[in-house]
Amino acid sequence: MIKARLQPYVAVDGTPFSASSADLLRARGQPWKSGRNAVGLNELDYGDKVYRFQDGGRLEEVTFQAEVITVGNVAMPFEALASFVRSQDDEAFERAGFLVSPAFGLAFDPREPYWVTALARHCIPEWEAL
Repeated sequence: MIKARLQPYVAVDGTPFSASSADLLRARGQPWKSGRNAVGLNELDYGDKVYRFQDGGRLEEVTFQAEVITVGNVAMPFEALASFVRSQDDEAFERAGFLVSPAFGLAFDPREPYWVTALARHCIPEWEAL
């Protein structure tokens, strides 16, 4: 079972949002692939996680696969994540097929198990503007 621990706006599985691409290269080695995506972010794709950075080096988001996501002391299966977010985050909203949670700093498509994207705090307004 694939598990992930999310500290909203702080870290994903212990990797902080303050990490640079150089930090990841030192910690994880060379990614499977890297490049620029369609929205202009630089990606380091390790297969289990994709880290996306602005040109200036700021980490924007981390996309990961998880059958179970732990936030704080709460662990939930992916299948329950949408109902959990809707019941616990009054500011949650939907954009482009994704459920976005400002309270938990994540975005995901409930129809696409088991992919979840953890967001940096400054990304929420960008999702709201979509």
